[in-house]
Amino acid sequence: MANIITGSRIILSFVLLFCPTLSIPFYVVYVIAGLSDMIDGTVARKTNTVSEFGSILDTIADFVLVTVCLIKLIPVLFVEIWMYIWIVIIALIKAINIVSGFVMQKKLVTVHSIMNKVIGVMLFALPLTLNFIELRYSAAVVCVIATFAAIQEGYFIRTGR
Repeated sequence: MANIITGSRIILSFVLLFCPTLSIPFYVVYVIAGLSDMIDGTVARKTNTVSEFGSILDTIADFVLVTVCLIKLIPVLFVEIWMYIWIVIIALIKAINIVSGFVMQKKLVTVHSIMNKVIGVMLFALPLTLNFIELRYSAAVVCVIATFAAIQEGYFIRTGR
C-alpha cells in the first residue's frame, strides 16, 4: 500500500506537467502529491512494509516531483542568477552523495534525516507562498537549509550513520 501511495506521487508529478502553472488544478494536484509524501512512510511503518525498495522509490518520487515543479515554476518566476547557481551547487552536492554512497556500499543509499524532512516540507511550502513572500527571501532561506541538509546527508553517508 505504501509503495502504491509513493508511486502515485510520480504519476501525479507527471499530471502536473499538464496543469496550468499556479492554477487551482495545479495547486490541488500539487497538494495531493505532497500529502502522499507525508503519509507513505507512516503507512509503511504502520503496516510493517518498510523496505529498501520503498525507500528508494520515495527518493525517486521526491526527485521527480521537485524536477517537475522546477520545470513548471522557473519559466513563470523571476529567478535571479544566484538562485540558479545555488540550486546547481546543491544538486552537485546531492549527486556526489549518491555516487559516494554507491561506491562505498555498492548500492543506492538514501538518507531520511530530520534535516532532509525539514527541507522537504520547506520545498513543498515554497510554491504555496509565492503570492505573499517575495521569492528572493524565501529562496535564500530554503537554499541555506538545503545546503546544510545536503552536506549533512553526505556526512551521514560517509560515516555510515
